[in-house]
Amino acid sequence: MEEITVIKRNPQGEETFRYAGVVKQRLPGAVLLEAYFNRKDTPFHGTVLKKDDRFIEAYYADRWYNIFEIYDRDDGQLKCWYCNVSYPAEFADGTVSFRDLALDLLVFPDGRQEVLDEDEFAALSIDADDQRSARAALAELQALFAPPVRLRLDQPARRKNKTAPSG
Repeated sequence: MEEITVIKRNPQGEETFRYAGVVKQRLPGAVLLEAYFNRKDTPFHGTVLKKDDRFIEAYYADRWYNIFEIYDRDDGQLKCWYCNVSYPAEFADGTVSFRDLALDLLVFPDGRQEVLDEDEFAALSIDADDQRSARAALAELQALFAPPVRLRLDQPARRKNKTAPSG
Protein backbone atom coordinates (compact mmCIF):
# COMPACT_ATOMS: atom_id res chain seq x y z
CA MET A 1 0.00 0.00 0.00
CA GLU A 2 1.67 3.20 -1.23
CA GLU A 3 0.88 6.28 0.81
CA ILE A 4 0.76 9.69 -0.85
CA THR A 5 0.40 13.24 0.44
CA VAL A 6 -1.95 15.60 -1.38
CA ILE A 7 -0.96 19.26 -1.28
CA LYS A 8 -3.47 21.91 -2.28
CA ARG A 9 -1.94 25.24 -3.27
CA ASN A 10 -3.38 28.63 -4.13
CA PRO A 11 -2.80 30.03 -7.66
CA GLN A 12 0.49 31.58 -6.51
CA GLY A 13 1.76 28.17 -5.40
CA GLU A 14 1.48 28.68 -1.63
CA GLU A 15 0.34 25.63 0.32
CA THR A 16 -3.17 25.97 1.78
CA PHE A 17 -3.95 22.40 2.88
CA ARG A 18 -2.48 18.89 2.93
CA TYR A 19 -3.73 15.43 3.76
CA ALA A 20 -2.80 11.78 3.34
CA GLY A 21 -4.13 9.23 0.88
CA VAL A 22 -3.33 5.81 -0.54
CA VAL A 23 -2.50 5.20 -4.21
CA LYS A 24 -5.01 2.91 -5.92
CA GLN A 25 -3.55 3.13 -9.41
CA ARG A 26 -0.78 4.91 -11.29
CA LEU A 27 -0.93 5.59 -15.00
CA PRO A 28 1.45 7.64 -17.14
CA GLY A 29 0.82 11.24 -16.08
CA ALA A 30 -1.98 10.38 -13.66
CA VAL A 31 -2.68 8.96 -10.23
CA LEU A 32 -5.85 7.61 -8.65
CA LEU A 33 -5.94 7.67 -4.87
CA GLU A 34 -8.22 7.05 -1.92
CA ALA A 35 -8.53 9.46 1.01
CA TYR A 36 -11.01 10.08 3.81
CA PHE A 37 -12.60 13.41 4.67
CA ASN A 38 -10.86 14.56 7.84
CA ARG A 39 -12.95 17.53 8.90
CA LYS A 40 -16.15 17.73 10.94
CA ASP A 41 -19.48 17.16 9.18
CA THR A 42 -20.14 20.12 6.87
CA PRO A 43 -23.32 21.02 4.93
CA PHE A 44 -22.36 21.45 1.29
CA HIS A 45 -24.74 22.45 -1.54
CA GLY A 46 -27.60 20.12 -0.63
CA THR A 47 -25.50 17.29 0.80
CA VAL A 48 -23.36 16.85 3.90
CA LEU A 49 -19.66 16.06 3.73
CA LYS A 50 -19.09 13.83 6.75
CA LYS A 51 -15.92 13.03 8.63
CA ASP A 52 -14.61 9.77 7.12
CA ASP A 53 -16.55 10.03 3.85
CA ARG A 54 -14.51 8.13 1.27
CA PHE A 55 -12.96 10.11 -1.59
CA ILE A 56 -11.57 8.55 -4.76
CA GLU A 57 -9.43 11.26 -6.35
CA ALA A 58 -7.97 11.47 -9.85
CA TYR A 59 -5.08 13.82 -10.65
CA TYR A 60 -3.62 14.46 -14.09
CA ALA A 61 -0.35 16.03 -15.24
CA ASP A 62 -1.89 17.06 -18.58
CA ARG A 63 -5.37 18.26 -17.57
CA TRP A 64 -6.46 21.48 -15.92
CA TYR A 65 -8.63 19.71 -13.32
CA ASN A 66 -8.87 16.95 -10.78
CA ILE A 67 -11.92 14.90 -9.85
CA PHE A 68 -13.11 13.71 -6.44
CA GLU A 69 -15.71 10.93 -6.35
CA ILE A 70 -17.32 11.09 -2.90
CA TYR A 71 -18.96 8.17 -1.10
CA ASP A 72 -21.03 8.34 2.09
CA ARG A 73 -19.31 6.94 5.19
CA ASP A 74 -22.52 5.36 6.50
CA ASP A 75 -24.02 3.55 3.51
CA GLY A 76 -21.23 3.66 0.92
CA GLN A 77 -23.49 5.31 -1.67
CA LEU A 78 -22.09 7.78 -4.19
CA LYS A 79 -22.91 11.34 -3.05
CA CYS A 80 -21.40 13.43 -5.79
CA TRP A 81 -18.33 14.33 -7.81
CA TYR A 82 -16.42 17.46 -6.92
CA CYS A 83 -14.14 18.75 -9.67
CA ASN A 84 -11.45 21.35 -9.04
CA VAL A 85 -10.36 23.45 -11.99
CA SER A 86 -6.63 23.84 -11.40
CA TYR A 87 -3.28 23.98 -13.07
CA PRO A 88 -2.16 20.46 -14.08
CA ALA A 89 -1.07 18.33 -11.11
CA GLU A 90 2.57 17.94 -10.21
CA PHE A 91 3.92 14.61 -8.99
CA ALA A 92 7.02 14.23 -6.81
CA ASP A 93 8.30 11.56 -4.43
CA GLY A 94 5.29 10.60 -2.35
CA THR A 95 3.27 13.72 -3.19
CA VAL A 96 0.78 15.12 -5.63
CA SER A 97 0.16 18.85 -5.60
CA PHE A 98 -2.21 21.12 -7.46
CA ARG A 99 -2.68 24.87 -7.73
CA ASP A 100 -6.38 25.51 -7.30
CA LEU A 101 -8.05 28.12 -9.53
CA ALA A 102 -11.20 28.47 -7.37
CA LEU A 103 -13.57 27.41 -10.17
CA ASP A 104 -15.33 24.12 -9.37
CA LEU A 105 -17.96 21.80 -10.77
CA LEU A 106 -20.23 19.82 -8.44
CA VAL A 107 -22.08 16.92 -10.08
CA PHE A 108 -24.78 14.79 -8.46
CA PRO A 109 -25.47 11.16 -9.40
CA ASP A 110 -28.68 12.21 -11.19
CA GLY A 111 -26.60 14.41 -13.53
CA ARG A 112 -27.38 17.81 -12.01
CA GLN A 113 -24.40 20.13 -12.27
CA GLU A 114 -23.55 23.23 -10.29
CA VAL A 115 -20.67 25.56 -11.18
CA LEU A 116 -19.17 26.99 -8.00
CA ASP A 117 -17.03 30.00 -7.13
CA GLU A 118 -17.15 31.81 -10.48
CA ASP A 119 -16.82 35.11 -8.60
CA GLU A 120 -13.61 33.95 -6.91
CA PHE A 121 -12.22 32.78 -10.25
CA ALA A 122 -13.05 36.13 -11.90
CA ALA A 123 -11.16 37.94 -9.12
CA LEU A 124 -7.93 35.95 -9.62
CA SER A 125 -4.91 37.68 -11.11
CA ILE A 126 -4.02 35.13 -13.77
CA ASP A 127 -3.15 35.75 -17.39
CA ALA A 128 -5.63 35.44 -20.25
CA ASP A 129 -4.19 32.15 -21.54
CA ASP A 130 -4.62 30.54 -18.11
CA GLN A 131 -8.17 31.92 -17.87
CA ARG A 132 -8.99 30.34 -21.26
CA SER A 133 -7.41 27.03 -20.24
CA ALA A 134 -9.42 27.01 -17.01
CA ARG A 135 -12.69 27.77 -18.83
CA ALA A 136 -11.91 25.04 -21.38
CA ALA A 137 -11.31 22.60 -18.50
CA LEU A 138 -14.70 23.49 -17.00
CA ALA A 139 -16.38 22.88 -20.38
CA GLU A 140 -14.56 19.53 -20.70
CA LEU A 141 -15.79 18.50 -17.24
CA GLN A 142 -19.35 19.56 -18.01
CA ALA A 143 -19.28 17.41 -21.15
CA LEU A 144 -17.67 14.48 -19.30
CA PHE A 145 -20.50 14.54 -16.76
CA ALA A 146 -23.36 15.08 -19.21
CA PRO A 147 -26.31 12.87 -18.23
CA PRO A 148 -26.54 9.99 -18.02
CA VAL A 149 -23.36 10.04 -15.93
CA ARG A 150 -21.43 6.83 -16.47
CA LEU A 151 -18.05 7.79 -15.02
CA ARG A 152 -16.92 5.79 -11.99
CA LEU A 153 -13.41 6.30 -10.68
CA ASP A 154 -13.77 3.48 -8.17
CA GLN A 155 -13.68 0.75 -10.81
CA PRO A 156 -10.59 -0.91 -12.22
CA ALA A 157 -9.45 0.50 -15.53
CA ARG A 158 -10.46 -1.68 -18.43
CA ARG A 159 -7.53 -2.47 -20.63
CA LYS A 160 -7.95 -3.73 -24.15
CA ASN A 161 -6.01 -6.86 -25.00
CA LYS A 162 -3.45 -6.02 -27.64
CA THR A 163 -1.93 -8.70 -29.74
CA ALA A 164 1.43 -8.41 -31.40
CA PRO A 165 1.22 -7.91 -35.14
CA SER A 166 1.87 -11.05 -37.11
CA GLY A 167 4.30 -10.89 -39.86
